[in-house]
Amino acid sequence: MKKMLRSLQVNSSYRIIVALRLSSLLIFFSSVLGARGYPSRAHIFIYAVCSQEKYQPNSPFEGNLNSFLSSVVSSSSEVTYNSFAIGNGSSTPQEGTVYGLYQCRGDLHPIDCSKCVGRSVNQIGLVCPNALGASLQLEGCLVRYEHSGDFLGKLDTSLRYKKCSKVVTSDVEFFRRRDDVLADLETANGFRVSSSGLVQGFAQCLGDLSVSDCSSCLADAVGKLKSLCGSAAAADVFLGQCYARYWASGYYDESDSSNNDQVGKSVAIIVGVFAGLAVLVVLLSICKKAAG
Repeated sequence: MKKMLRSLQVNSSYRIIVALRLSSLLIFFSSVLGARGYPSRAHIFIYAVCSQEKYQPNSPFEGNLNSFLSSVVSSSSEVTYNSFAIGNGSSTPQEGTVYGLYQCRGDLHPIDCSKCVGRSVNQIGLVCPNALGASLQLEGCLVRYEHSGDFLGKLDTSLRYKKCSKVVTSDVEFFRRRDDVLADLETANGFRVSSSGLVQGFAQCLGDLSVSDCSSCLADAVGKLKSLCGSAAAADVFLGQCYARYWASGYYDESDSSNNDQVGKSVAIIVGVFAGLAVLVVLLSICKKAAG
């Protein structure tokens, strides 16, 4: 009897140690996932636009859409922007052709660009199921497709997303520096980063815009930053074919890192739940054996 109890105690202790080690490993893994700085936040969701029109499953359009999404992922490991027209050589192009593009933020390494686009491709079908047209913007990249190609290369300054920080300022020096940054961003041709004192910002146009259209789009974006966000210490404006952003130095490190990465938070919560369940299962098993 004593031997059985001793064996049970040793076995129970071993199970507890294993459970605690498993729990520690899972918690460590979740903390690594959550400990991300600004450069690695390219996967954060910004906005999505979904067409109300739907395509039929197993239709030519769906086949061409799958080809487009595969091409986007493959191309993004080599270039940060590309556009496609898939199926326009078929006998009924109006029914099945997919026109689309992707673009990564200009400062992303090709590996990070490819990862970001891969995430967008994985999410766009979930966010916009069976949509004939969709756009999905993450922090680091945009993926868009339509059943008509008339959007490619055409200026679109419609407002897609804006964010104004709750933190406001009345510092005259801040506004002077902010206006210097925004004036510089207006002259961007493609992607530009700018800074003045403690104010930083960047802006980007889609790769299919002409220089003049890019300037017009950024001028509109900068105007909306000022008119819509006023004295905000940080602000983002995304239009149809360009975006602009500014922030007071340290703003994103201090505030956004704690509340913007909802995906990271969700993963951490899930991992924590599994860690708790692992410990609970082992303890219930021990109690069951002890009672038997």
